[in-house]
Amino acid sequence: MKQLLDFLPLLVFFAVYKFYDIYMATGALIAATAVQLVVSYLLYKKIEKMHLFTFALVAVFGSLTMVLQDEAFIKWKVTVVYGLFAIALLVGEIIKKPIIKSMLGNELPVPEPIWKRVSWAWIGFFSFCGALNVYVAFSLPLETWVNFKVFGLMGLTLAFTVLTVVYLFKHLPEDKKKELK
Repeated sequence: MKQLLDFLPLLVFFAVYKFYDIYMATGALIAATAVQLVVSYLLYKKIEKMHLFTFALVAVFGSLTMVLQDEAFIKWKVTVVYGLFAIALLVGEIIKKPIIKSMLGNELPVPEPIWKRVSWAWIGFFSFCGALNVYVAFSLPLETWVNFKVFGLMGLTLAFTVLTVVYLFKHLPEDKKKELK
């Protein structure tokens, strides 16, 4: 249920774009992200910071897109999000408080150098996706960008997540591997 809730705004954006245009789809994205916050709160009695962060960016960039009738703003939102994720992970590494380790370290007790590699891999991944989004958004047709945003970036993120899990699992102590199997 939670995963469906996470992807709901993206699916609404895609569906509305296919039947209307980028501006209606952007308005629907803002509304669906707001609904996501409300439903998340009603179901789980809390709102994740990531959802609030995403809503704030969707509201700002989406509103600019609709008010100024300029699709460039919603296209830039994707790159800004990826850039901020990369910066957050980078800052975590610099101040010696790795974000990914703080989120998963209790469940996955792998050596410190492994967490460092995973953090740097995600910094690279987010930077790559942000740059790739700029290329696709501003060099290819809008239809191609929408498909890329919904399916390409989601597919890349899913694949990279699976690779990360496999890599972390490979470095788990044997007793923990048996426990997780």
